[in-house]
Amino acid sequence: MKIGEVARLTGVSARSLRHYEAEGLVEPGRCSNGYRDYCGHTVDRVRQVHALIEAGLPARIIRDVLPHLDGHSDLLPASPCEHFLAEVARQKQQLDNRIAILSRNRDALAAYLESARSAA
Repeated sequence: MKIGEVARLTGVSARSLRHYEAEGLVEPGRCSNGYRDYCGHTVDRVRQVHALIEAGLPARIIRDVLPHLDGHSDLLPASPCEHFLAEVARQKQQLDNRIAILSRNRDALAAYLESARSAA
């Protein structure tokens, strides 16, 4: 499928899709006319990359951890540098913090809904 269709399916702009490709995060095929050709797997990858970017991870981290997220742990570097591991750990901690805040907010909204429905 073409870039416009992928943009509609995923909610990711065509410009962002081109950026993901330039960053090495997705690799669409090419049609004979040079247009990008996205398959189902690539569309799933776009959704995954977009979610990681929305979560605050930088492209350089995403690019390095994507093979592991696909279950290809054998593609990880033999000995990743400590700086990279520290950065990944920091990103994970930030995600954990955001998840905790979101969970508290979800619980507060659920309690509000329950109270409001009980009072009605």
